[in-house]
Amino acid sequence: MSKSSAQYSQYPQHHAHDHGRAFQRRPAVAAAVAIPLPATDDAYTIVHAGKQVRFGPVVFWIVVGTVVLLGLWSAATATYFAFRDDVLTRLIARQAEMQYAYEDRIAELRAKVDRTTSRQLLDQEQFDQKLDQIMKRQTALESRATALGAMPDVTGSIPRATPQRGDASQITPKPSPISDTVIFVAPPDREARLESRAPAVAAPPTYQFAKHQGFDNVLVRLTTSLDQVERRQMAALSAVEESMDSRMRRMRGVVSDLGLSLANLEAAVPRNAMGGPFVPVKLTANAGPFEKQLFRINVTRAEMDRLNRTLALVPYRKPVIGEVEFTSGFGVRSDPFLGRPAMHTGLDFRATTGDPVRVTANGKVVSAGWSGGYGRMVEVDHGNGLSTRYGHLSEINVRVGETVKIGQVVGLVGSTGRSTGPHLHYETRIEGEAVDPQKFLRAGVRLSAG
Repeated sequence: MSKSSAQYSQYPQHHAHDHGRAFQRRPAVAAAVAIPLPATDDAYTIVHAGKQVRFGPVVFWIVVGTVVLLGLWSAATATYFAFRDDVLTRLIARQAEMQYAYEDRIAELRAKVDRTTSRQLLDQEQFDQKLDQIMKRQTALESRATALGAMPDVTGSIPRATPQRGDASQITPKPSPISDTVIFVAPPDREARLESRAPAVAAPPTYQFAKHQGFDNVLVRLTTSLDQVERRQMAALSAVEESMDSRMRRMRGVVSDLGLSLANLEAAVPRNAMGGPFVPVKLTANAGPFEKQLFRINVTRAEMDRLNRTLALVPYRKPVIGEVEFTSGFGVRSDPFLGRPAMHTGLDFRATTGDPVRVTANGKVVSAGWSGGYGRMVEVDHGNGLSTRYGHLSEINVRVGETVKIGQVVGLVGSTGRSTGPHLHYETRIEGEAVDPQKFLRAGVRLSAG
C-alpha cells in the first residue's frame, strides 16, 4: 500500500464527530494532485477518490503541453489587455498617416489636373486668338479681292488660299464667293467645349502635345496660305499701278509731242450730265500699304479717265479698218494730173470703193457735201482748233451739225473730185492749218502699245 493509503487508514482513530468532516476534505486535496507512482512500465498514476488512473507518457505530456499552452495564452492575453491602449494608439497613428498620405496624393493629383486644365485653357485661348486673327486677316483679304475684282486693269485671277490636305479634320473650309480665299468655320464656344469635357480626366501629355502641335501646324499652314494670297494681291496691285503710271506718262507725252495744250484740250471736253455733292477722298489713319497703294491707283485712274475723255478729241486713230497702206504721204509731191511739184495736205489711204470711213475722234460735223478737188467731203470739228477732213467719198452718211463719236461711219470710200482711183484723202488740221496726219497716227500706235 502506498503512503497516501496509509494516511487514509489513520482517519478512524479521530473522534467520531470529526471523522466524517476530515474524511470529506482530504479526498478533495488528493483529487487535485497527480502523484506519479513508480511502475514497471513507466506509466503515470493519478489517485482520485480512492481510484487510481494510469496515463501513458504520451498522454501525460500532451496534458502538460496543453496546460503550458493555456498558460502562455493566458499570459499573452493579460499582456494584450495590459498594453492594448498603446497598440491601438499606434494603429490609429498609422491609419492617420496613411490617410494623410492618401489625401496628399489626391491633392497633388488635383493640382496636376488643375495645371493641365489651365494649360489647356491657355492653349485654347491662344488658339482662339490666332484663329481670330486669321479670320480678320481673311476678311481683309476678301475685301481686297473685291476691290481688285472691280478693277478692269487686273488680268487673271488671284490664287485661292486653300489649306493642305489633311486639315479638314481640324478646320473645314468652304469656298468663298469671291473665289480667292477661304472662309473658315470658327470652333465652338470654349465654355461649351469645356463643359462637355470630363473634368477629372486629363488627356495624356503626349496626346495633348501632339494635338496642340496639330493645331499649330494647321494655323501655320493657313497663315502661310494667306501670306501667299496677300503677296500675290500686292504683286497684282503693283503691276496695275505700274501699268497705269506708264500709260499716264505716254498719254501726257503724246499731248506734248503733238504740240497741244492739255489745259485747252480739257477745257474743250463736253461735260456730261453728271453731278453730286463733293466728297473729298482721304485715307484713314490706320491705312496699310495695300490701302495706300489702292488709293494711289484710284486717284491715277480718275486722272486717266479724265485724260481719256480729253484724248477722245485728238484724232490719233485710223480712219479705215485693216492694214494701212499709203499711196501718197503728206508734203511736197508730183501732182498726179499736172506732173509738177505740189503740196499734198493729207494722207491717201488705198481702199476699195464702198469701204466705210470712220471718224477718228469725237466732234461735230461742220461740212458734209461737195468741196472742189475733195469731191464729196466731210469735215469734223474736234474742238480746241483740231479738225479732220475725209475726201473723195462716194457717199456721205452724216449731216452738218451732227455730233459724231469715235469710230462712227461718216461716209464710204470713192473716187470723187480730183482723184485717179478709189482711195481716202485724210487730213488733220490745227487752227485751220494742215499738219502731217502720221504724227497723230504714230501717237495712236504709241498709246495702243501699252
